[in-house]
Amino acid sequence: MKELDMGHLALLVAKIKNDDSVAFSELYALTYNKVYNYAYHYFRDSHLAQDAVQEVYILIFKKIHTLKDPLLFIAWLNQITFHVCYDLAKKHKANYGVIDDEFLESFCDEKIASNPEAHAEYQDEKQRLRDAIDSLPFLQRSVIILRYYNNMQLADIADSMDISLSSVKRYMNTAKDTLRNILL
Repeated sequence: MKELDMGHLALLVAKIKNDDSVAFSELYALTYNKVYNYAYHYFRDSHLAQDAVQEVYILIFKKIHTLKDPLLFIAWLNQITFHVCYDLAKKHKANYGVIDDEFLESFCDEKIASNPEAHAEYQDEKQRLRDAIDSLPFLQRSVIILRYYNNMQLADIADSMDISLSSVKRYMNTAKDTLRNILL
């Protein structure tokens, strides 16, 4: 992915604050793929990703005047994108903290599916895992979902949540320990 020029983006933000619609169009064109890719990885659904992108840019348009340091636009964009995706997931009952059934079904063992007792045990374990993940604090749940269900790298998670890589690792380790204690 092509690296974004922070200085150029800051200049565009300054122009947008002076009501330059052409600058907003250019900012959109430069950052659209970043926002869409994040939303698509978050939802694994192109329609929800498009809805999220629309919400993100509406918020940017409405709130760009509140951004104090234009050089921090990408960090601000990442935070908005993360929160829009989270809110949209809750709104569409795709509950961010709940593991997607379709995703889990893709790992279904045919032998389990043909054995009613094994299938019932499998469904119980799947529900226990969902409940355990749902019980995690927000940031721990977020890093688990982004890492294991959206296949994001730790550095990408840190960027999207606007936290340090060491914080992501700490949340990940704490979440794994908590899940281990709950599930064992």
